[in-house]
Order: sequence, then C-alpha cells, then structure tokens
Amino acid sequence: MSLDLSLVPCQHLSGVGPRLAERLAHLGIHSVQDLLFHLPFRYQDKTHLISIAMIAPGDHVVIEGEIVTVSKPTGGRTKLLCRLEDATGRIYLRFFYLNNQQIKTLKSGEKLRCYGEVRLGMYGLEMIHPEYLFVTHEMMIPVEENLTPIYPTTEGLSQRTFRKLINQALQLLHNGNSLQDILPKEILQKLTFPTLSEALSFVHNPPSDAPMTLLSEKKHHSQKRLVFEELLAHRLSLLNLKNLFQVQQAVPLPKTHELTTRFLQSLSFQLTAAQKKVSEEIQNDLCRAHPMLRLVQGDVGSGKTVVAALAALQAIGQGCQAAVLAPTELLVEQHHTIFKKWFEPLGIQVVVLTGQTKTTLRRETLNAIKTGQAQIIIGTHAIFQKEIEFPKLALIIVDEQHRFGVQQRALLREKGVYNNYYPHQLIMTATPIPRTLAMSVYADLDCSIIDELPPGRTPVITRVIPNDRREEVLIRIRDACQLGRQAYWVCTLIEESEALQCQAAEDTAATLHAALPGLKVALLHGRMKSSEKEQVMQSFKKGDIHLLVATTVIEVGVDVPKASLMVIENAERLGLAQLHQLRGRVGRGAIESHCLLLYQSPIAQFAKERLAVMRETTDGFKIAQRDLELRGPGEVLGTKQTGDISLRIADLLRDSDLFPLVQQAANILLKDYQEIIDPLIKRWLGNGEKYGRV
Repeated sequence: MSLDLSLVPCQHLSGVGPRLAERLAHLGIHSVQDLLFHLPFRYQDKTHLISIAMIAPGDHVVIEGEIVTVSKPTGGRTKLLCRLEDATGRIYLRFFYLNNQQIKTLKSGEKLRCYGEVRLGMYGLEMIHPEYLFVTHEMMIPVEENLTPIYPTTEGLSQRTFRKLINQALQLLHNGNSLQDILPKEILQKLTFPTLSEALSFVHNPPSDAPMTLLSEKKHHSQKRLVFEELLAHRLSLLNLKNLFQVQQAVPLPKTHELTTRFLQSLSFQLTAAQKKVSEEIQNDLCRAHPMLRLVQGDVGSGKTVVAALAALQAIGQGCQAAVLAPTELLVEQHHTIFKKWFEPLGIQVVVLTGQTKTTLRRETLNAIKTGQAQIIIGTHAIFQKEIEFPKLALIIVDEQHRFGVQQRALLREKGVYNNYYPHQLIMTATPIPRTLAMSVYADLDCSIIDELPPGRTPVITRVIPNDRREEVLIRIRDACQLGRQAYWVCTLIEESEALQCQAAEDTAATLHAALPGLKVALLHGRMKSSEKEQVMQSFKKGDIHLLVATTVIEVGVDVPKASLMVIENAERLGLAQLHQLRGRVGRGAIESHCLLLYQSPIAQFAKERLAVMRETTDGFKIAQRDLELRGPGEVLGTKQTGDISLRIADLLRDSDLFPLVQQAANILLKDYQEIIDPLIKRWLGNGEKYGRV
C-alpha cells in the first residue's frame, strides 16, 4: 500500500527515537515530506582523489598519504601537527581539539585519506582539522560516487545522521510512496522543469559530474524547480490574504468634499501631481465596502503626511475615527503638532497617546477616545493597549511600517473591529522598497508611489570625509551658522546600549560647545523626557539653536527648513536606508544643503561601497535597490519583518528572474486549479499564514 509521505512521521524511519524526533522538530521537521524538503545549503566534492602536488590554497579536496612526522607544538593553540606525504609532495595537518584516543592513533606510518580546505601555513600547505579516515593496504576505500550535501542542522544532529535519514526518505520515495507533485503538468512542461521526485533526488544526491558552480549558486535546473514552487506558494499565500480582505466588510467612507476643500485651501502649498494621484487611489479604496490595504511608498520629503491627512479626513467626515501609529515618541510629537495645526481650525479633535502620557491626561485622553470625541488619535504602540476602546475606528495609518512587527499591527487591527466591520489600513514608508521585494513580500497590498518631490527642494550634496579632517568640518559648521543657517551633528550607535549611546552624545555636545564658542549647541537623545525633547525641537525650529547634537532618534519626522548641514559621525556603522533617512532631515527648503559623512580609518570595503552609494545618488529607490544587493532582503526589511518571509531555498534577489513566471503560474492556478493551492501553501509555509489577519 502506498504511503502519503506528508503524513508519515519521522519516527517511521530507522534510528529515530523520541530524542532525535525532538531535535528534528526544532528544525520544523515532523514528517518524511518535511525531511525531503529540508534542502542542502552547500556541497562537498569527495568524488576525486587528488595528488598533493596538484592542490593549491583555497581548494577543498580529498587527498591520501602517509603520516611521516608528528609533533606537539608547545606554543599557540595547536595540539598536534602531522606531516602527510604522498609520492608527489607533502602537506601539514593541524589539529586544535583532539581527545587522547585520537592523539594515540595519529602516529607516524599511518596512512590517511583526508578532506578539507587547503591553506597556506607557516611551513607551507596545510589543512586545519580535516575529516580523515585510516586507510589500510588490505582494504582500499572507494571515493564517494556522489557530491556530499551539507544541511542546516541543530545541536546534537550531525551531518552523518542527517544523510542517513534523508537516504531512507529518498528510498521510501523511490519505492512508489506518495509525494504529491502538486504543480500541473502544463506548467512543468512549459518551463521544462523535472518532476518533484526527480528534482529532490538530484538536489539531495547530485552525481559526481554535477556542475558545482551552478549548485553552489542554487541555479541548477532541479534547484530552480524547487525555488519556483516555493516562491509560488508564498505568492499564493499573500494573494489568499488579499482575497480574504476582499470578502471582509468595512465601513464605506464616501469622499468628503467640504472638509477636504477647506483643508486644501488652508495649506500654504499646492499638492504635487504624484500626491494628487496617490490621494485619489486612496479615496477610491475608502469608498468601498471592504477594507483598504494600501502601501504608500515615498522618498524622504515627498509629502506622505498630507496624503495621510486627506485619508483621515475622509474617515472623520463620515463620523468615524482614524488612528496614526508611529514608531517613536519624537515622530508622534511631530505628527501631533502638524495634525493639530491642520485639523483644529476645522473643528477636529486631535489627541496623542504614548507611554510617557501622564496619568491625568491619559485618563482624559482614554475617555475622549471611548466617547468618540477624539476623532484622530496619534500614538506609539501605546494606542493598542487593552484598556483603550475605539467606538468607531474606521482607518488605521501606520507610519514607517517596517519598524513594527506583524503582531503589533494585528493587535491594533483587532481593536478596530466592531459589528464585523474591519478598519481600512494605510501603510506608509519613507524607506523605499525595491520592486523585486515589493512584488514578492507585499503581493497582498495595493501599492502607490509618490515619485515626485515638492517644488523648491534642492538635492543634498553629500561628501565622504575621514575623521582626521574634523577641524575642517567644524569650520564649515561655524561658517554656515554665522550665515543664519542651522546644522545637525548625529552620533551613531557606539555600543548596543542606549545609556552608552546617550552618554556619547552628551560628551560630543560638550566637546562641540567648547570648540564652537558663540554658537548655541543643544542635545537630543532617546532618554530625555518627551517634554524636554519637544522643547529642544521647538527651539531648534524657531532658530534659537544653531547646532543640534542628536542620536539617530532624529532619523524620521523632523522637519526644519533652515537646517542645511548635517554631519553623521562614524557613518560607516550605519546601513544605507538609515543614512538616507538621516540625510533627509536637510534639504527641506530652498537653501543648498550638504551632508558630511565622517568615517574612521581604516574602513572596510563593504562600508566604503555603502558610503560611495550615498555620495553618488539621492534617489531613495536606487539606494534601496543597492542596499538590497549589498545586504540581502532580510536586512533590508528589518529584523521585525524577516520572520514573515522565511524562505527555505529561494532568495528574493538571486531568483528575481523567476517572478514574472511565478506571477503567471499563480494566475493559472487561481483560475483553473483552486484545489491545489492550499496543499501547496501548506507544504512550503506550514503555519506561515498565522498572521494572515494583519
């Protein structure tokens, strides 16, 4: 009788008891199917025996020879040094960790077969801790027939054990047991992909002539077959979420012409064509009876806040509430200031709620929210705590969405559900997401891009300067401030400790105060009270402060048009996205602005490339694409998001050429093969749709 391998537990395999089953479960492996889909991340070539004369540093090779000398060096970490020779040359084997039994057996005259990486050492070529086997003249050991797979593993689970289990699983597969080839034949044939069984057999057990370069780059046809299926499962999962939103109910919010007209007439500027286009897309979404889920991307300074304000007016105009969620108290205060300035003349009550809100004011704010008096609520994660009740929350605006985890957004969304109506969601980011990522990770969102900066903005000129030219930088600050301009000096994270970071900023402020007599120097960091931070920012905006020394707390939300010079200290420590955000604090008026990136020599090549990108372009989307190439998708999305795109074999950057094919296949499956979508998603994501309600 044929077994369904997705239902056969690992305990079915020889040698898998309770302890081993528990270790496999740590890796998400519960069934034989899970085991088959636990794929190698690299391979070793042990299929050829190489003579010592033919090897070079950097090679990973199998060699064979006789131990000629054994020594136990007295200095350093080396426990045993063996000289191995064959008829063509010699190499040294260096061991740091050996037990007494191993030391006894590794002696002159013994013949070894070794596998490892060749390096250039003190005495010539050497291998450090090679894998080795004893070879006798009576029993010749054949070389491996296939490439050796190396698997992601966990403590207590060796590569040898993994290979034994995988070989058993492959045997079950070859014996005619069931592992559903979910993809329709028309898709497989069109793309000339092998069957699932063929692809898995090849990937787990490549023959000796398999192209190592293609395999190491995950570009072999069998690997691409699996990559394609995984990307397809992720895309279908996201489209499922989108469909789920389409059937949920939301309060339709018709356009509010009267409020919107009054608001636009009160502004001191005209909307750009891009802002008008994106606002119209949002307005149309809000009119519908199912929840909007729209991502708005806009470069630093492109005017996302006014677009969010127009969306909020559409909710408020229908007697509903809107909530704005921001990641930092400083950004919350900035939003509060601007929304009050815009909305209070229209008779709209704006309230703010953070962890720092004092008890009496907090009680009044909670009551205003509960009774519906508060029409727009701005806050940090504090606004989705248990005791807060929204009678009619129809719109959630999430600013800098990559700074929030899915659980946090889910909590706020659940608070907005009433009478089975779900709130609309507007998600904003000033960290542009490369198209390759947006197509994959945000397939469940409708995307809008504000791709135009307001008129009058001047591009920021960026210079990269070594720290030993600090005196020149101080002169530039003094000259700029004497012309009536203002400057920032940003202290980057020196230790993984907020206290030490703030201390460093305080020390820098004191040093700059002494070095720049006659200039008003102030300090801003995350440990200051909200009232203190707000007071400093108001003084800076009014022009009472010449130089603001700050930690990266000013990364988002600070808008001071007269600030035209920014110095970022130890800029080599920051990622491109953060550097771009910080640079966006200057160049917000018509004054020519500069950003000086100070770095400490010597500088690593990787950091040098990042700083070069900042010097070359101010285009956030180009910077985001370069960031993706340099750091990979997990880093670009931020640690809060990486768990949302846990990929086994696919890589969003490397495999971006497959996206159009994945989109086409997803459309075919949605149209003609609905019944295979859930099994495909379950195979690759398991419980990965757990936060699908977000």
